[in-house]
Amino acid sequence: MVAGAEIIHQSIPVLDVQYRCITKEIEEIVDISAAAAAAASPPPSPVCLQVARRPEVDIAASELDLRASDAIPSVPVEPLQFVPRIRSGSFADIGPRRYMEDEHIRIDDLSAHLGSLLRFPTPNAFYGVFDGHGGPDAAAYIKRHAMRLIFEDAGFPQASEADKVFLDLVENSVRRAFLLADLALADDCTVSSSSGTTALTVLLFGRLLLVANAGDCRAVLCRKGKAVELSQDHRPIFAAERQRVEELGGYIDDGYLNGVLSVSRALGDWDMKLPRGSPSPLIAEPEFRQATLTEDDEFLIIGCDGIWDVMTSQHAVNIVRSGLRWHDDPERCARELVTEAVRLDTFDNLTVIVVCFSAEHQGSSPSPGSEDHQLQAPRLKCCKTLSAEALCKLRSSINNGS
Repeated sequence: MVAGAEIIHQSIPVLDVQYRCITKEIEEIVDISAAAAAAASPPPSPVCLQVARRPEVDIAASELDLRASDAIPSVPVEPLQFVPRIRSGSFADIGPRRYMEDEHIRIDDLSAHLGSLLRFPTPNAFYGVFDGHGGPDAAAYIKRHAMRLIFEDAGFPQASEADKVFLDLVENSVRRAFLLADLALADDCTVSSSSGTTALTVLLFGRLLLVANAGDCRAVLCRKGKAVELSQDHRPIFAAERQRVEELGGYIDDGYLNGVLSVSRALGDWDMKLPRGSPSPLIAEPEFRQATLTEDDEFLIIGCDGIWDVMTSQHAVNIVRSGLRWHDDPERCARELVTEAVRLDTFDNLTVIVVCFSAEHQGSSPSPGSEDHQLQAPRLKCCKTLSAEALCKLRSSINNGS
């Protein structure tokens, strides 16, 4: 069973800005005022001359008969900041397991999905991967109620511009939402106390990216072909988690928290957290990572541990990058990641979301002989359509020759 979320796509237009510069390294644009034009010849209207720099020709200012006072002073213009253009794809598979316990949410246009409830900087998007254990109850509950828990119950902030202050407010709100979701699982009688789920959510506002993680799902950013991990797997064997667990009275047995659970943070699992309100080595507190996207950032991979158990973050980035060059389809890339994990003998459910930050893949060209270069799609030469006269001549030549 593969559960999907409503997906809303919207292209974000890129603004065109004209730059006015006077320099020897780029084209020069010189505006001549009406007074200067009148001094050169009888009354023509104002004229705009464009002189393109040619390396082999040195054009002296005297040849243009212009004075510095005749030109409009150049005004320095700040270059446009990178604006991501969001498109995504996802794929989920039961893998070798008997039951599907993964859930995910994929929303490319959060404002359109929520309607007029909240005001956000644009573009805006929301993604989540929930990897259940002890049955599907907890993951299904979180997927079903995530929008309410995060954007209504936790007091989500509003703003028209994305900045560090706004992102810090969002972080506090998402932290409250994770803790509220954990308590909601305890209160819902339809959810087994032995059922739990890891949770990783990604929020994008403008160029700002916020990742919240509790568990062993992972978010990996591709930056100029290199894998940048935007989350830390919460496994009991890791030093920081082990220390926290032991300080709270827990123990690690063969890599498992209290000999039972392979993660040290999760929502639900209330049979390990009771009595309610008492300190527990298993917590729902998420860890956060923030990132500011630039032109170097190509795409983001969000996946459950069924992917990361059998491949490195860089391996996953290489697969998606090569796929985008071949067919430029993020959904197909997600499917290819799952296929590769199955080939590598994963033993878990599989869920992947691939989020691209441009309207088309714009990664740098692979070097000759590299793996990416070998996997790159062949470029087709453009053929012009023959005219009717040429077609007649070609047909006649073929008939005469036969």
